[in-house]
Amino acid sequence: MTKHGGYRRVRDLLSAKKVVDTLPEELRDKITKPSQTRSLLRLVKTPDKLEQAVAIASQEKPFPTAADFAKAVQKVVPKNTSPTRTSSTKQEKVKTQLCNSVTVSSLSHPRYGDSGVIEASAPNNYQQIVTFSDGERLLVNNSDLAGLNDAIVSESSERVYPKEYTEAIAAIEERHKQELERLEQELRIGLQAEAGVKAEAQVQEQIQSLQNLYKQQKEQNIQLQQRLDEMESLRQLETENQQLQQRIQKLENAVQEHPVQQWGNTMTQQATKALNKQVKLALEKTIDLRSLAAEPPKENAQECLRLMGMALKNLASAMNNTQALEAAAIILGSEPTPTAIAYRAEQLEMLPQAVSEIRGVLAKPACSWQEFWAVAQEYEVIKPDYWMELSTEETDLITTLQNASSQPDTIGIGSIVAHADPYRTLYVERGEVVEELGDEVIVAWDHWKEQSKKTDRYSRDELRFWQPQ
Repeated sequence: MTKHGGYRRVRDLLSAKKVVDTLPEELRDKITKPSQTRSLLRLVKTPDKLEQAVAIASQEKPFPTAADFAKAVQKVVPKNTSPTRTSSTKQEKVKTQLCNSVTVSSLSHPRYGDSGVIEASAPNNYQQIVTFSDGERLLVNNSDLAGLNDAIVSESSERVYPKEYTEAIAAIEERHKQELERLEQELRIGLQAEAGVKAEAQVQEQIQSLQNLYKQQKEQNIQLQQRLDEMESLRQLETENQQLQQRIQKLENAVQEHPVQQWGNTMTQQATKALNKQVKLALEKTIDLRSLAAEPPKENAQECLRLMGMALKNLASAMNNTQALEAAAIILGSEPTPTAIAYRAEQLEMLPQAVSEIRGVLAKPACSWQEFWAVAQEYEVIKPDYWMELSTEETDLITTLQNASSQPDTIGIGSIVAHADPYRTLYVERGEVVEELGDEVIVAWDHWKEQSKKTDRYSRDELRFWQPQ
């Protein structure tokens, strides 16, 4: 009952059903809410007056409200008394004397305007048991009653407890207050600590972000500085190119001014002076022929020829002299064209490195043709050049290694082998035959040096000569 409004709600629904059942069919649709029947309930025992009251309310409005029905009831059954509605803002405890007369003053109450007497003690501080003139006894709220001759005296509704209960309640309230203060203090401390942790985390995050930003800016500054250096170098090169173009133009003008029949192998003094200056500037960044003539390279005579050929090539470019270009081609061993001479010069620049690497491989105690070929194939285009630089012993050793690799060999002691089965992990590993046992051999694997088992036994058919990957 509490879920659906309590006893009063059930009573209102039952009262509304009585009213609706008493009304004729044509007036029942005027009742839409249980609250509208509270003022009509007193007319249930007189159906003609009930019908008259509903008709009066319906004339004023198609769908009357509870107040409209209450006014219609007042017209049908007028009262001499004009009760006033009183409201209570506080819960009150009412002391009454038995058999005192009271009147229902609430317009929303079904017994509005009816008077009754209090013949029993109040069950609580908020309600009274009222016996009406028709014999009905109802439990009515104090706020819905108006007393006659000041029969109802309002006092404070505050409940009075014994002294020992009052002290216990005060102690409980004090403890409750202290507990609330303690919880509030802990909550404040916890919030402050959490805020401090969050603030510290935010500060650390900001510091990390600033450090990353500083690092990025530093890298960008380095890149920008490199870019500025490159631009400065390009600007200097452009300036030098412009100066060179101007000098070439001067040289061409000087050559054109001299008669063609007198040109031959000589030049005018002005052209000679300009040419000498141009050649000097062109050769400053390549080689000084005078220092080369005074002290030729001791380690590599071929390098001396390459430098002389490059000097002649630069001289031919500066003088536009075909004879100097042909001389450079003869020295370098290439076609008499600038492109061929430049390509040949690049090949000869690799010669010292090629000789050094090949001699390093040949100096190994257990050198094989595969090891030599892994280095030599990178310099195959200059093979005649590095072959002339090698000694007779070195060239004989290379020939011996090549002949040994072309002949079928049998795996024996000292052979560098790998497993012949491509599905075995030892297929790509390197091992050395350390002992022969008839048709079988003992192999010591390089990757087993740090393990307890260093060798294993195999037949010759299971092995192959190892080749670098």
